[in-house]
Amino acid sequence: MIRLSTSEPGFERQFAAMVDARREADVDVARDVRTIVASVRDEGDAAVHAFTRKFDRHDLNETGWRIEKAEWLAAHDALAPDLRDALELAAERITAYHLKQKPEDRDETDAVGARLGARWRAVDAAGIYVPGGRAAYPSSVLMNAIPAKVAGVERLVMVTPTPDGAVNPLVLAAAHVAGVDEIWRIGGAQAIAALAYGTGRIAPVDVVCGPGNAWVAEAKRQLYGVVGIDMVAGPSEIVVVADGRNSPDWIAADLLSQAEHDPSSQSILFTDDAALARAVADAVDLQIGALSTAKVARASWDANGAIIVTTDLAEAMPLVNRLAPEHLELACDDADALFDMVKHAGSVFIGRHTPEAVGDYVAGPNHVLPTGRRARFASGLSVLDFMKRTSFLSLDATALAAIGPAAVALAEAEGLPAHARSVALRLK
Repeated sequence: MIRLSTSEPGFERQFAAMVDARREADVDVARDVRTIVASVRDEGDAAVHAFTRKFDRHDLNETGWRIEKAEWLAAHDALAPDLRDALELAAERITAYHLKQKPEDRDETDAVGARLGARWRAVDAAGIYVPGGRAAYPSSVLMNAIPAKVAGVERLVMVTPTPDGAVNPLVLAAAHVAGVDEIWRIGGAQAIAALAYGTGRIAPVDVVCGPGNAWVAEAKRQLYGVVGIDMVAGPSEIVVVADGRNSPDWIAADLLSQAEHDPSSQSILFTDDAALARAVADAVDLQIGALSTAKVARASWDANGAIIVTTDLAEAMPLVNRLAPEHLELACDDADALFDMVKHAGSVFIGRHTPEAVGDYVAGPNHVLPTGRRARFASGLSVLDFMKRTSFLSLDATALAAIGPAAVALAEAEGLPAHARSVALRLK
């Protein structure tokens, strides 16, 4: 774990190294993914079958390619009542939040009489990738599927790896709650390729979203253009800005909430209180030992954790903006004043009683967020990721006469006479 202070010599050099550090997997997977993608494109079901047998250790022809809806419903009905209620509360809140993201069509007539505007329509089909094995999260099903359904996607396809043929019943229950239409027992780069190109059994989709390992992320990167994607996400990260009036135990738990995701996750505390910094470091070490995810959390904290002491919290905010973190907590007095200073962050959690973890489940905003400083130019998953805008224009003779001559002049200046003639003929 790194300990820094803005008042110490060499801080800028050390902090710049932290900002520029690459935490994505170092394994070069591009060549392997390219081979898998090409095989699925060319061989369809046969390639998917072979890769599933190789990587997930089961035969799709025996375990079944598709998980039928009766199994989803059974998984939902078998949940403990409190867990089923929690899943449905989360779905209700996520739906309510995303309904307010739906854009409105625009249709207007301007001063010269030109009618112009735009219409929004959902894509026909979308695919969501849900990790299996260690990372089997029903919350990810809700966060990826619900915006698609709110957008109006007619066919929503879920793919999820089932190592040794086993599937997480919570994932199936979440798919039932979210309104998924199809679930296929496939994962990895081969699943992304199947969604993009289609196979004999699986029809292609228009957009693919959802988290995955380095192979899944690379497949999305390579297939962008064949299919739309949400983002290429890397390891999770959290930045907490906290004053000395916080409980060290609370802040330590917040930092560990992301450290336990992956050894490459990053957790950073900024504080203007050196005593809190020491107490949080001690609390992190104490709490890690009690976690079932201790091995992962310890690796993450030791390799990528940091505590940075600043002269005041305002000094921390330009540093936070340079990191452009996936998650940002502002646990301090007058957190709104600091929030006004935030330029780059995936999602912000304001106040001492707003832990990031609540946002992962039931708050409403989406937890699929840009990582690796991509919040400088990207946003979290939303309804708009499943929609596209079509502009339109309608002119009568009067409107064309008002703006057409300028179009002719510009077309001639660009050396495109057919463009100019197309307009000029109508002006006569």
